[in-house]
Amino acid sequence: MSGSGSVGAPAAAGSGTQGPVRELWPADLVYDGLGRPRRDAAVLVQTRPEPARVVTIGRLDALRAQDPGVPVRSPRRVIAPPPVNAHTHLDLSRMPLSPGGYVDFVGAVIAHARAGGRGLEAAERGLAELAEAGVDTVGDIVTDERVLARLLSHERLRGVAYWEVLGADPDEADALFEATVDVVRRFRPLERPGGVRLGLSPHTPHTVSAPLLRKLAAFARAEGLPLQIHVGEDPGELPLHRTGDGPLREAWGPFLSKFRPSGRTPVGYLDELGVLAARPTLVHAVHVVDDDIRRLQRVGCAVVHCPRSNALLGSGTFPWAAYARHGVSVGLGTDSRGSSPSLSPVDEWRAAVAIHGAAADPAQLLWAAVKGGHRALGTQPPRVVRGSPADALMSWPEGGPWPPAAAAAPAGADAPPGADAGSVGDVRGGPD
Repeated sequence: MSGSGSVGAPAAAGSGTQGPVRELWPADLVYDGLGRPRRDAAVLVQTRPEPARVVTIGRLDALRAQDPGVPVRSPRRVIAPPPVNAHTHLDLSRMPLSPGGYVDFVGAVIAHARAGGRGLEAAERGLAELAEAGVDTVGDIVTDERVLARLLSHERLRGVAYWEVLGADPDEADALFEATVDVVRRFRPLERPGGVRLGLSPHTPHTVSAPLLRKLAAFARAEGLPLQIHVGEDPGELPLHRTGDGPLREAWGPFLSKFRPSGRTPVGYLDELGVLAARPTLVHAVHVVDDDIRRLQRVGCAVVHCPRSNALLGSGTFPWAAYARHGVSVGLGTDSRGSSPSLSPVDEWRAAVAIHGAAADPAQLLWAAVKGGHRALGTQPPRVVRGSPADALMSWPEGGPWPPAAAAAPAGADAPPGADAGSVGDVRGGPD
């Protein structure tokens, strides 16, 4: 992301400078990873002798009053630790942006995969984009063993690589479960302390059968594996689960032929199966009822909000105020390049501020982009204190308005998929 990066580079000092040199770095919002972000604040930094280190963080007016002669840098919008991309699909980083409805988007993903667009090359492109955006913590949905090996052995990243599991036919549950256990047994030894962990992603409550969901949740609890599940992304999920009909049944009838409605919401269904006891992170969770949110708070499930993907696919508006009211921890994720203009969580934060307006405090959304993301992935949040290196903080760059006038495809994106979108039964990790 152009303009992103550490704010730790000190200003040039004169050749005759003696003793410590300090500067004030002001911003509309400053976050140190502790408590809540501060408004109209600044970071007092000792830039000399190098390396630059944090002296203190406080209100700009108070810090200027304490030392009226200290130089003040140009104000920024945000100074904070690097944000977390808590949900993406790096192996879709060659997919062109495909706005439209959810069902059509799934078809586009299938067509892109059939054309050979998913895989390690695409994931490498996504990793490069994350690095440019200053992101070092990610939750990625993985469908390719080569990508899984790359992420688990990555020298810079931390977070979770979630191996995706898909299978709506109950008769296939045992075989799919054994195949998943085999993947875990083979790849878990690649985990390294402080790096990327292996997790599981049962795709959705309706594209993974009930017996397979139970097995995966029990296995994850026994093995300490993090889980991430797409839930409530499309409004058609509610009628599908409650009554067995609606647009998803009409679009994917053959694939869902053995799916039986529970009469509950998707979140209620997961609770009934015992999946919520494994404390999965739920992605999207737009189409929920108040009782669903209370369930998530009670069991301690985090949620990942993907505002730009929701907007571009017409998925509806995330009920931010309801989650905040019930105290559910929320992180931010970009989703894939197929439904998001970039993999930058800073861009995601700016879009969330614009989309939610008065319904969400920008400081709360900043917390979600940093600490909420770490909570969603189970990683250690940063803590910037006196004496911390100044490059533990980054200046979040300004960006264009949301929604953009036109969204660019990722560099080197494949051509838009053809008319043959395939059926949902072909996806093997296809739906985003």
